[in-house]
Amino acid sequence: MPPIEDPAAFIRRETTVKPVPHAEEIRLHVADEAMELWQKTEEDLGALGLDPPFWAFAWAGGQGLARYILDTPTLVAGKTVLDFACGSGLVGIAAMMAGAKSCRAVDIDPFAVAAARLNAELNGVQLDLEMTDLTRQAPPSVDIVFCGDVFYDRPMADAVAGFLDRLIDAGIDVLVGDPGRSYLPTGRLTELGVYEVPVVGALEDNEIKKTSVFRVGRS
Repeated sequence: MPPIEDPAAFIRRETTVKPVPHAEEIRLHVADEAMELWQKTEEDLGALGLDPPFWAFAWAGGQGLARYILDTPTLVAGKTVLDFACGSGLVGIAAMMAGAKSCRAVDIDPFAVAAARLNAELNGVQLDLEMTDLTRQAPPSVDIVFCGDVFYDRPMADAVAGFLDRLIDAGIDVLVGDPGRSYLPTGRLTELGVYEVPVVGALEDNEIKKTSVFRVGRS
């Protein structure tokens, strides 16, 4: 089996720098041809057990959170932040641009961590990046946690549910960005904002997704 190439080199080669459609203050390394990159990572890297390239797209929930944070800087100003399942790092970058004291950005995919590092550098901010599964750990020492697009399947939603309860029990503010995916726990959410977000039509059921930002309550 061939060795895994340097993630940063792969990302630079296979992506293009573009502004985020619903948060144009931020630029990201994103897939120029969505399905082509998805297929390429499946073929070239999938055999090595790596996840699909979720890090290569500005997903609807992350865009909604980024817009809300940039428009509501008092939410994060001077606070410690966690960008959970950070993907491209979009939400953490928005938090730092809005005046957060620090942002810990975590993901289980090494390519996501590399992409988030490149994107943070691109936007002139610093993220404290880590590859880890926080759903199995004690609540982090932060003021606020952001979760974008984490309810896309049942196993992930189940893993996140208990983690959110532990965060809330620890007194941590939790905000979610989501376009109404199947496993969104609507019964414990308070809507804070609604956006019409441009997305990659090849990966979604529409090119515009109605996306909400929610505050999470105890289940």
